[in-house]
Amino acid sequence: MKKKIFGLLGVSALLLLIMQSGFAQSGAEAEASSVVGTWISILPPLMAIVIALVFRQVLFALFIGIWAGAFLVNGASLSSFFGGFFTSLSDFIVPGLNADGRMSVIVFTIFIGGMVGIITDNGGTRGVIRSITRFVRTKVQGQLVTALMGFIVFFDDYANTMVVGNTMRPLTDKLRISRAKLAYLVDATAAPVATVALVSTWIGAMVGFISNGETGMTGFTESAYSVFLNSLPYNFYAFFTILFVILIAWSGRDFGPMLKSRINLYKAKHDPSFDKYNLWRDKIEADEEEKKESHWSNAVIPILVLVLGTVAGLFYTGSGDSIAAIIETADSYKALLWGSISSVTVAIIISLWKDLLNVEESLKSMMNGMHIMFDGTLVLVLAWALSDVTGALGTADFLVSVFGDSLNPFWMPALVLVLSALTAFATGSSWSTMGILMPLVLPLAWKLGASNGLDTDLTLELIYASVSAVLAGSVWGDHCSPISDTTILSSIATQCDHVEHVNTQLPYAMVVGVLSTLGMIGILVLGLPWWLIYPIGIALIVGIIFKFGKIPDPAEFAPEGLEPVKTSLD
Repeated sequence: MKKKIFGLLGVSALLLLIMQSGFAQSGAEAEASSVVGTWISILPPLMAIVIALVFRQVLFALFIGIWAGAFLVNGASLSSFFGGFFTSLSDFIVPGLNADGRMSVIVFTIFIGGMVGIITDNGGTRGVIRSITRFVRTKVQGQLVTALMGFIVFFDDYANTMVVGNTMRPLTDKLRISRAKLAYLVDATAAPVATVALVSTWIGAMVGFISNGETGMTGFTESAYSVFLNSLPYNFYAFFTILFVILIAWSGRDFGPMLKSRINLYKAKHDPSFDKYNLWRDKIEADEEEKKESHWSNAVIPILVLVLGTVAGLFYTGSGDSIAAIIETADSYKALLWGSISSVTVAIIISLWKDLLNVEESLKSMMNGMHIMFDGTLVLVLAWALSDVTGALGTADFLVSVFGDSLNPFWMPALVLVLSALTAFATGSSWSTMGILMPLVLPLAWKLGASNGLDTDLTLELIYASVSAVLAGSVWGDHCSPISDTTILSSIATQCDHVEHVNTQLPYAMVVGVLSTLGMIGILVLGLPWWLIYPIGIALIVGIIFKFGKIPDPAEFAPEGLEPVKTSLD
C-alpha cells in the first residue's frame, strides 16, 4: 500500500515538474494565457488517464488532473501549486455543478438509485428475474436480452444506462455473466443508439451543433435536421458497435481483457480471492434466498413510469409540429428529473398499497439505494471538473491545431473521426467535443469542397460524412475514456469496478473505431459507396470475433477433482 501511495505521488510530482518546465520555457511564467491551446494543455487530462489506468485510483487521478490544471491556469508558480489545491475546489469542482444541467444528472442518478433500492426490497426485482428466467436460461440469452433492453430504452443514454444496468444486474449475476461484460453491453447500447435514434434527447443537441456550424457556410440552405438525417448512413461507429454487441452476445465469445475477466469469474468459484463482486459466496446465495420476492409488476411499473414519464416530460417541455421538432426543443434535464421522481413516488405507493414495505422500510430502502450511487456520482463530479479544466486550457483547440493543416477533401472525414475521438478521450465528454468541433468542421468541409472544385453531390457527401465523423468520433473517444461521464455511469449502474470496465471495453471499442475509420477512408479516398462499406465491415467484424474470440471452458480453471459439470448456464 505504501509503495502504491509513493508511486502515485512520484508520478504526479514528475508530471507537474514537466508542466512547470514547459511553462517556464514559454517565457511567460506569470501568464496562464501562454499555455492555452499549447501541448502543455493536454498534460492534466493525460495525467488523470495514466494514473487511473496504471494505479487504478480513479478519484485520486481525477483530482490530481484538476489540481494540475488549476496549477497551470493560475500561472504555474510555486504559489499557484499550493493555491491550485484550493482553487481546484472553489473554481472548478463546485462551480462545475451549476453548468449544463449537471446537477439534474446527479439528482436523476440518485433518484434512480432510490427507485432501484425500493423495488429490490419490495421483491419486485426478484419477481422480474424469476419471470425472465423462465425464458432466459443461458448466458447467451441473458446477454442478448440485456442488449435488446438497450435498444428499447433508446431515447436517452443516461436513462438507458441506469435503467438497463440496474434492472439486468441481478439476472446477469445469477447467470454468472461478469460485471465487466454487463457494463460493456450497457455502455455500448447507450450513446450509439441515442446518436442514430430519430427521436432522442441527443437530437436537440446534435441538431443545434450542426445549426451552429451552418452559420459559417455562406450559400448553404439545407436544414440542420435534414443534414443529420442524411449523415446517418456514414455513422459507421454507431451501427458497427450495435452489430458488434449483438454478435459478441450471440456468439458467447470474448477476447482480450474481457476474456480474462470472464476466466477470473470461473476461477472465483473455487478461489474467493477472484470473487471481487461476491457472485459465488455461499453467504450471498443464502442472503438472496431470504430476500422478499413479489410480483414482477412491482418493479416493472416504476420502471415504465420512469421511461414514460421522461418521454412525457420531453413532449411537455418541447414544441413544434412534428415529433422531431418537439424533441429538438425539449428540456431533457427537466424530463429526466420528472421521470425519476415519479418513478420513486410510484415505487413507494405500490410498496405501501400492497403491504410489501411500511413507510420506514420504504424510506430506508430508498436511502440505501441512493447511497450505492454516491461513489460513482463523486467520480462523475470530478470528471466534469476536469472537463472544465481542459476547456479553460484549450486542450481541444490544441488538438484541432495539430490536425488542422493535415485536412484535405478526401481524407477529411477519416481525420476528423480520429481528431474527434482524441478530443473526447482527452476531455471525457462527447457533447463538448461535438459542440467544439462541429462549428469548425462543417464550414471547413463546405469551403474545401468549393476551393477544390468538387461538384455539389461530392461536396454534400463530404459534409454528411464529416458530420457523422464528429458524432461517431465523439462516442468512440467517450467509450475509451476513463473520465467519460457515460462510461462512469455505466460502471455505477452495473456496480462494476470502473477501471475494469474501461480496460475490458477499450479493445472492443478500438476494433470498431478502426473499422469505422477505414470505412471513412473507403468512402472518399477509394470512392466506395457507403452501402458497400456495411457488408465489408460486417464480414470483418464476424471474422475478428470468431478468429480471436474464445468460449472458455469452466472445467479448465477448476482445481483437479472439482471440475464442474457443464449446465445450460454455460
